[in-house]
Amino acid sequence: MKRLVLCGGGHTHVEVLRRFGLRPVPGVELVLVSPNRFTPYSGMLPGLVAGHYGFDAVHLDLERVTHFAGAEFRQTLVTGFDPRRRVVTLADGATVAFDVASLDVGSRPPTDGIPGAEEHAIGVKPVEPFLRVWDRWLERARAGALARLAVVGGGAAGVEALLSMRHRVGRETGRADAVECHLVTDDDRVLPDHGARAQAIFRRVLAERGVELHLASRVVRVEAGAVHAANGLVVRADAIVWATGAAPLPLLRASGLALDAAGFVAVNDRLQSTSHGHVFAAGDCATIVGHPRPKSGVYAVREGPPLAANLRAALAGRPLVGYVPQKHVLALISTGNRYAVASRGRFAVAGAWVWWWKDWIDRRFVRRYATL
Repeated sequence: MKRLVLCGGGHTHVEVLRRFGLRPVPGVELVLVSPNRFTPYSGMLPGLVAGHYGFDAVHLDLERVTHFAGAEFRQTLVTGFDPRRRVVTLADGATVAFDVASLDVGSRPPTDGIPGAEEHAIGVKPVEPFLRVWDRWLERARAGALARLAVVGGGAAGVEALLSMRHRVGRETGRADAVECHLVTDDDRVLPDHGARAQAIFRRVLAERGVELHLASRVVRVEAGAVHAANGLVVRADAIVWATGAAPLPLLRASGLALDAAGFVAVNDRLQSTSHGHVFAAGDCATIVGHPRPKSGVYAVREGPPLAANLRAALAGRPLVGYVPQKHVLALISTGNRYAVASRGRFAVAGAWVWWWKDWIDRRFVRRYATL
């Protein structure tokens, strides 16, 4: 009997479990380790924050998916990973041995070197603590105690988070301008990874919503109630969100696996560790050497099928299959209300119909795992 251990319940591993459930592998024991039973689908998180969806509509039940796969679900945190000894250490000190393992443990906000960022700002990832804090902020907003909101990060995650929170506060208080909103970014553009047309659309949307946009403002310090930038800018805020990209978990640095320059697991085009052939990695925690891509849920979802196929092959001793992700993918970015922007390369289009299209795609994705 061989044992495959999946560390983390991210989008890629959820699809691996579904595929192993549809076509079980005889003689293989499957174990999933994740600290949370319910994992949110990243594409619907802005809608959850904005109040368009409830908890159940957005979250996947890992217990249901692991049961379908005939797997064991260990609801705890992975605190150690030893590829040489082939052992995973859990939060309670227990260990799980493996023949083959895969990592899909996500990422964290890159706050290293920014004094006060961890203490006084909340990252959009991991999602669970962000949602808990967001619930508390909503209570403050209803009581009239949340007047100013700042988001650090001008990428899609930061823009979506800010617009979604603004929309929800307006809905809860009955005043669209109930909260003063600030977007702070070190870049000279919003959405720097997107084309000029998408950037122009969002500049217009942010201006229409009264968002104060602070470009070329590199944050160097965060205090309780204030964000300080290198150019002297000081933004006062009752709530601060950190959405500046992705940084690796400390678990990876201590693992002994080969890492890229940023500290993410280095994998080849078969999603296999470049240093340990019996270890695989996908999603935010991995970088495909030679084919780096943004840390995005879109790419994580697409890695599910090739990862499942190569885990099967590794367990059976068969050759692995290469996978090269697309350079450009279609991004559907919401604007808080039921309106969204479709962006791919230089192409961009916006409208309420884009939001409903996105809603249909997202609901179909979640339904795939809710009806197993």
